[in-house]
Amino acid sequence: MRTGNSRAAVQEDLTQAGPAGPGCSIDSGTVGKAPVPAVASGAKAALFTLFLINFLNFFDRTIPAVVLEPIRREFALDDMMLGLMGTTFTLIYALAGLPLGRLSDRVRRTRVLAGGVFVWSLMTAASGLAWNFASFLLIRLGVGIGEASCAPASNSMIGDLYPSKQRARALGLFMLVLPLGSLACFMLVGYLAQNYGWRAPFYLAAVPGFVVALLVLRVREPVRGSQEGHMAGKLAPVARPYRSVLAIPTLWWIIASGAAVNFASYALSTFLPSLMVRYHHVNVAQAGMVAAIVLGVTGLVGLTAGGWIADRVHQAFVRGRLMLGAICLLASAPLLWLGLTRAAGDVVAVTALLSLGWLLYFMYFVTVYASIQDVVEARLRATAMSVYFFFQYILGAGFGTIVTGALSDWLAARAMQAVHAPAMTDGFRAIGLQGALSLAVPGAIFITGLALCFAARSFAADAARVAPLNRPSSSVSGL
Repeated sequence: MRTGNSRAAVQEDLTQAGPAGPGCSIDSGTVGKAPVPAVASGAKAALFTLFLINFLNFFDRTIPAVVLEPIRREFALDDMMLGLMGTTFTLIYALAGLPLGRLSDRVRRTRVLAGGVFVWSLMTAASGLAWNFASFLLIRLGVGIGEASCAPASNSMIGDLYPSKQRARALGLFMLVLPLGSLACFMLVGYLAQNYGWRAPFYLAAVPGFVVALLVLRVREPVRGSQEGHMAGKLAPVARPYRSVLAIPTLWWIIASGAAVNFASYALSTFLPSLMVRYHHVNVAQAGMVAAIVLGVTGLVGLTAGGWIADRVHQAFVRGRLMLGAICLLASAPLLWLGLTRAAGDVVAVTALLSLGWLLYFMYFVTVYASIQDVVEARLRATAMSVYFFFQYILGAGFGTIVTGALSDWLAARAMQAVHAPAMTDGFRAIGLQGALSLAVPGAIFITGLALCFAARSFAADAARVAPLNRPSSSVSGL
């Protein structure tokens, strides 16, 4: 690292960032001042490629939810076992994310992503070959390991492609794949499963992944920390990265919010198609269409408009992003409860109410993901995201499906005992699932809103504390 105050030396350092885009510029009028961050060269192409990767990530992950009922019948499973399928996936996803997050802070993130996409695409195809519940479970663990590469590497790259004032919009576009992937999956997989069986979607979904794995290798790696006016790769590595990340008070509240929101998200996305089939008496294709509207279409509006709104609020009010997220999540909870407690067969009202509630839920991503990057050093962003996702999936998604499934079985048993029925039927299972979802999902969303309120209280201090570490003087002395 250069220690002189030579303008030529600094210009050489920034020039060496190459066409990947240093994300800032220095001229004779700015030496001695912090460089002004700008969108990195090639950012749009890189963001589009990350968009494709994340699209496949959510598409492939969602397939089991669409075909849950056919799988349940073929392998003779109860709801707790269906929930266990989601829990084991998320546990391995969270555990694999920690080393992959550290790896993404040390090596080229494009290579980490390429390897991850290849692995999860291969295992997605293998899912269609499962011969029993145990084999299906084991194969899905392979999908989880591959997909664990996506979030930390992609979010870290976006932080180096776009300056802070535009990050929420970029992350909003990146997270559009959550509703788009769900929308495409519920529509296409529902149709394929209804007409060709539940195994066919797994084979077809794997093909584009191999193509995208090659495509990401052509993306230019952005310079780490360039959006803060320095290159993080020139800094000495942090001795205790996980302790440094977990020392940030705001991040603890954000982790709590992530666990609660993922609990609700995985519970609803996993069991909504089953609820529509059992309780509202529609077929698999129709259930997929309802889920596509609720979980997919709403996100197109929430994430597109939400990113722009969040950036505007952040510029006017330092805690604005997180307070906006808190308000939206607190308003979402009662709408979801009303939708999940509608009478059997009232499909239109269920769809409308759940859609309104889930539209507000999507504001979580554009407000929280950008806020994480504002309170963490540039050289620790992938690590911070991996820690966040670890707790989000271990405590949230890991328990969301199995707790909801177990609660569903318990409520179904109570309904059966209440009328002294001799055996469990799909009617009792429908009552149990409806009751479980109406308790678990709105409750977890309400807790998410409360956690974001507390995160907003400490955000300003944490953002101010990390700001000097992200200034050029942290990496190039003498300026």
